[in-house]
Amino acid sequence: MTAASAFKGRPNVAALLTYLAPMAERPHNYTYDPPPGVPRSNCITETPVMPVFGARPFERDISLDCQGVALLHHESVVRNFADDHEMPRVYYPEAERVLTQPTGAKRGFIFDHTVHRRVKDGMDRAPGTPRQPATHIHVDHTVKSGPRRARYFPGADAQNWLRARLQVINLWRPIHGPLRVAPLAVCDALSMASDDLVPSDLIYRDRVGEIYGVTFNPNHRWFYVPEMQPDEALLLKCCDSATDGRARFAPHTAFEDPTVGTDVTPRESIERRTFGLH
Repeated sequence: MTAASAFKGRPNVAALLTYLAPMAERPHNYTYDPPPGVPRSNCITETPVMPVFGARPFERDISLDCQGVALLHHESVVRNFADDHEMPRVYYPEAERVLTQPTGAKRGFIFDHTVHRRVKDGMDRAPGTPRQPATHIHVDHTVKSGPRRARYFPGADAQNWLRARLQVINLWRPIHGPLRVAPLAVCDALSMASDDLVPSDLIYRDRVGEIYGVTFNPNHRWFYVPEMQPDEALLLKCCDSATDGRARFAPHTAFEDPTVGTDVTPRESIERRTFGLH
């Protein structure tokens, strides 16, 4: 079954998705409050209404190397995802084992994790508030910043990562379920054009990272997993150094499902970005 035929006629919701509008200057976002008079972002956005398809009827037809995403069924033994001691001790090794089989990686290394909590009218990265779900379409790394991140590894390991095929995979799951508020929509990599991806600066106090913003393309096919449970997880490709035609990047975004009411549990989710070495 082709990706286009898998989507055709399937149930979907009509949702506003926030794209990066074409810009003359390079897009950037500050991760902290910039100096007075400096805007936190120079990004110009547009929000077309797009169909977002429920992926459950064709979840076996999507894969990391074709669509850039895969759905896993896996129950974590972690009891408290907010515990900074339990996470590296229990979840990091667990996640590395989970990632090895579907990616084909010989080794894995988790280099960070982020917990997102939906707070009504909250702004992402605002002081004293939890990280909010990202509501603009993006890819966590670029063809440059994925390998660049590997250089943070000490000693010979960094060179081993850079000589091999390198993947950066985001392992994403809800902490509570069913997830109804701000679910994650993913763009089918087969529906993208390379120039849809726009390198954008993410400015930290001590460094400048690079992500992809995404410009609108009417050919984009979007899907999500309705009412995800904590024993389900998505693998999202943030970057793949292979250039043999397989999917390399998976644009994604949180979105507001217009069919969901207001009296539901706010979203809590966790993501781990992991290097896979082949």
